[in-house]
Amino acid sequence: MDLLNGPWRRELARLPWGMVLIICAIAGFGLVVLYSAAGGSLNPWALKQGVRFAILLVGALALALVPPERWLGWAWPIYITLLVALVGVELAGAVRGGSQRWLDIGIMQFQPSEMMKLAIVLVLARYYQYVPKGYESRPDVLIPALALIAMPVGLVMLQPDLGTALSILFGGVVVLFLAGVRLWLFGTAAAAVAAMLPVAWSMLHDYQRKRVLIFLDPESDPRGAGYHITQSKIAIGSGGLSGKGFLNGTQSHLDYLPELHTDFAFATMAEEWGLMGGLFVIILYGLVLAWGIRTAISARSQFQRLLSLGLTATLFFYLAINMMMVMGLAPVVGIPLPLISWGGSAMMTVMILLGVVMGIARANRPRFD
Repeated sequence: MDLLNGPWRRELARLPWGMVLIICAIAGFGLVVLYSAAGGSLNPWALKQGVRFAILLVGALALALVPPERWLGWAWPIYITLLVALVGVELAGAVRGGSQRWLDIGIMQFQPSEMMKLAIVLVLARYYQYVPKGYESRPDVLIPALALIAMPVGLVMLQPDLGTALSILFGGVVVLFLAGVRLWLFGTAAAAVAAMLPVAWSMLHDYQRKRVLIFLDPESDPRGAGYHITQSKIAIGSGGLSGKGFLNGTQSHLDYLPELHTDFAFATMAEEWGLMGGLFVIILYGLVLAWGIRTAISARSQFQRLLSLGLTATLFFYLAINMMMVMGLAPVVGIPLPLISWGGSAMMTVMILLGVVMGIARANRPRFD
């Protein structure tokens, strides 16, 4: 049977191929950045990243062919499985870089917290699909939803992984807001959080406190804890309007810029491509975000709308925090730049996210049988 004929061919034609090209353009530019970060070599980052992206792109397109209603049925099993995996991380997780975030499952080390960024949006979208309109803010509805957010956030904070915990929290809160929870409740929650900041501060690890203090005054320790952000701002500022030129970055190639291929990949790019390169990347990302919002607007059900908007907001969180971080506008929390920074778990999460949104877009496109 030829899978490219008949129904399969029609379904493939309904995929948002224009958006696939934009995603490939972002990832392709990311490979250029990684090639330069390695001093003009495909190894050790660009070649492996390219192969990884090609495999994950095929996977994302396969996910895009999954009917959105399937995700409605899979939401609870996925969430519960990942929650159990997070408990497993606490009991027997692998420790890397001082953090306990990975489960060793034989063929690979799996990071459940990465997938939970998507699962929290999925399960809350499914939860509010069946909540009658006007009931969103009732305590008997809101408290279980808050518990769904609090459990994974608490487990991830124990690892400790502040950046991922904030990402899970952000995705969950966005879905609550989009579902119709009253605005004054968010104001009350914000006031409560502000009142608890001294307690939260006392619970932070020493390195996390140092990150916040360095964010407020990076010049207080320019050769120690403030080194990363100081060198990042120097790299971005020295790029000017059009950059120093491909392979001509000095902060990165002379090893002044730490983590130049992961968390600070945007700074590596901005030094060589300047403001114009930065705007090019931001515009491409903007097109992806606008597409995600349009997909949600055209969706046929509450579940699809919440899922598309929640996942799009999660992608926005990745982008905003990473770019603000490298420019000194947010503390360093270890969130990579989607499709550009080196890393397998983060890229897999983003490609799954995009695949699900593409599936919603495909399901809501007119049929031409």
